Amino acid sequence: ADRERTGCEASPSGAILDAQATRSGGVGVEGPRGYDPARRVVGRKRHALTDTDGRLLVAAVSPADLHDSHGGLALLRASRRLWPFLAHCFADRAYRGDRLGTATAITVEIIVPKEGQKGFAVQPRRWVIDRTFGWISRCRRLARDHEATPSSALAFFVLAAAMILVRRLARAL
Repeated sequence: ADRERTGCEASPSGAILDAQATRSGGVGVEGPRGYDPARRVVGRKRHALTDTDGRLLVAAVSPADLHDSHGGLALLRASRRLWPFLAHCFADRAYRGDRLGTATAITVEIIVPKEGQKGFAVQPRRWVIDRTFGWISRCRRLARDHEATPSSALAFFVLAAAMILVRRLARAL
């Protein structure tokens, strides 16, 4: 309904893929965790596939030591059943390689920084999923990962995305 309200088709044809590492809730928190050396985080990763306007399409939660490309592969395969018209996906350099490029019929375009770029710069298309992670992180429960099981962590992640979508729909009324 929100896509149609903005003048888009109901089923998206383009998507953006990324992962976010979240720190665990502290000492005594149970459940599978991992260490992501790139982000220096002990906890879990939230893998997300959004449409080009930031609406969550598919999500998954894994230990932080799972590489982004493995989580992305699972999301792309799961998205074919839910979103059959999805044809193009934008991702960062963590998803390059044949594993993701040949896994499904979805074309994966890797967005790389401009040559000679130093420091932070907004990347085309990639900023949308970073904005979505920012919106979702505003939910206090998701600032850190306090959940005992990955399924409950995923449930709260999807619930936060649903709350954002309901607010967008209510604002239109």
